[in-house]
Amino acid sequence: MNYKELILSIKNKETQPVYFLLGDEPYYINKITNAFTNIISEEEKDFNQIILYGKDTNIEEIILEAKQFPFGSEKRVIIVKDAQDLKKIELLEDYLYNPQKSTILIFSYRNKTIDKRKKIGKIIYKNSIVFESKKLYENAIPIWINNYVKEKGYKIDNNATVIITEFLGSDLTKITNELNKLMLVIDNKNIIDAKIIEHYIGISKDYNIFELQNSLAERNSVKVNRIINHFEKNPKNYNIIPIISSLFNFFQKVSTLLLNRSILVRIKNSILKVGYIFHFLNKLSLTCLGLATIFFCCQQSSSQIAECSTSPLNQITSNMSTLIGTHIGTYRF
Repeated sequence: MNYKELILSIKNKETQPVYFLLGDEPYYINKITNAFTNIISEEEKDFNQIILYGKDTNIEEIILEAKQFPFGSEKRVIIVKDAQDLKKIELLEDYLYNPQKSTILIFSYRNKTIDKRKKIGKIIYKNSIVFESKKLYENAIPIWINNYVKEKGYKIDNNATVIITEFLGSDLTKITNELNKLMLVIDNKNIIDAKIIEHYIGISKDYNIFELQNSLAERNSVKVNRIINHFEKNPKNYNIIPIISSLFNFFQKVSTLLLNRSILVRIKNSILKVGYIFHFLNKLSLTCLGLATIFFCCQQSSSQIAECSTSPLNQITSNMSTLIGTHIGTYRF
């Protein structure tokens, strides 16, 4: 059962006795968990909704709660958050074979799944509804953003989706929070573009990782250093860790495309055309030495971050600026 099907079944109150929500993408797990809290009315929740936490409870207590009958309600909802911290999950076996029909028991795992090879894992997958929430790859995030905005009745251009992705990464919760706030203050007739993103979310259209990559592609050392200096002066708005990570991932994609030209043929008609990477490749080609130097630059900066107690942030960003500015000269046109 996929996310939309599961949400629809909850809204229609077509529920099953036991659910396991697993995976490393908390966005969908949280949305489903919240949907279960709306199964019963506010008046009924005092006696019929129990929220437990894996570290503070055990299987025996959970079963005891689950076997109780609802009071003044058709259903009793038991939500176990951080269920990955539970011990002796195998004690749940008998209950899974004969669950209380009037109880909806939800186990919400965080960044963890269940081993299907074990006996209890096989029983769980056979006797309950299991939803696996898998983290999206970063290259899928712009399309996801586009679809999310479209479902809300708005439109967004490709450049804006890339900027949001580069700034917020693959954290769907952060992305939706920012988009939801944005959609509260703009008309749905307006197309969400870079200017709107900068004005309402605060992601600068001139100073972001997207523009840094374009400046590197254009071999514009002045603009590269201007952007890096802006990052350094505004550390609260520009976390150095995702910036380095994004640069590494970007050049990794460039490296893959350069080494396997057939990939370019397969993706050239894609929706986004991997926009900024094509822009990069159209501007220059890289030597193996140039790529190796860039990867070394990212690795050295990551090491400096790990030793941040002795290496302050301004030194890290200064080194990044110096290294990037220096190694622009290794690009071969």
